[in-house]
Amino acid sequence: METHKMYNMPVSKVYPLYVQKAQRKDRTKHEVDTIICWLTGFTPTKLQDLIDQQVDFQTFFEKANLNPNSKKITGVVCGIRVEQIEQPLLQKIRYLDKLIDELAKGKAMEKILRS
Repeated sequence: METHKMYNMPVSKVYPLYVQKAQRKDRTKHEVDTIICWLTGFTPTKLQDLIDQQVDFQTFFEKANLNPNSKKITGVVCGIRVEQIEQPLLQKIRYLDKLIDELAKGKAMEKILRS
């Protein structure tokens, strides 16, 4: 199976881009962290530790306890429906991308967090 280039990319390289995307649309770093913690089950401290350790996405999601409601995340990211992605790790990465996209588009946090 082909390894996607995102698997070995440090989360610390992409995280500031998530925050910038949100802030450009008048959303906050705190909201980005809330979304990531909701998806992964990490505490804010654990999230920051993993970012500081510069873990790659593969390690990041191996340590995560994915929210059971993550299966409710649907839609298109990079031209592909996230619910149809067959590689589990790539799907988790795209779930995160989709949630950040929803935040940047002004969606309410309750809807983003599927509550």
